[in-house]
Amino acid sequence: MTRRRFPAHALSAIESAITTVEARHAGEIRFVIETALDVSALLADRTPRERAVEVFSQYRVWDTANNNGVLIYLLMAEHDVEIIADRGIAAKVSDAEWQAVCQEMETHFRAGRFREGAIAGVEGVAALLARHFPHEGGDRNEQPNRPILL
Repeated sequence: MTRRRFPAHALSAIESAITTVEARHAGEIRFVIETALDVSALLADRTPRERAVEVFSQYRVWDTANNNGVLIYLLMAEHDVEIIADRGIAAKVSDAEWQAVCQEMETHFRAGRFREGAIAGVEGVAALLARHFPHEGGDRNEQPNRPILL
């Protein structure tokens, strides 16, 4: 199911969008798509948000010089989008602003526009990063731009 909604060309488009927007700000964006929680997470009653925090740590999204890494996490089975931001950007952006990005993505996803929803999310996060961490002489590219399918 996930690979049908996010085939290779869609993943390439997301990667290209991340590369493009990171030239406009000094932050880092990671995009992770997970089909479903594993059995142990389900038995432990783990929420999608808790899983997103775990993925944020697992992929070291926090490992940036300015503490401005942002994870966009999509849990396909739950139709849930979570955005986890490192402390440098989280202190500057309200929960309502992150939720607005999530809601825009979810609107696209409900309509079956997965590639478009993912790119809208990347662009929404980029706008928030650009406001608080403007481009300062080049993207350090501290995080890979390729989306991850779990």
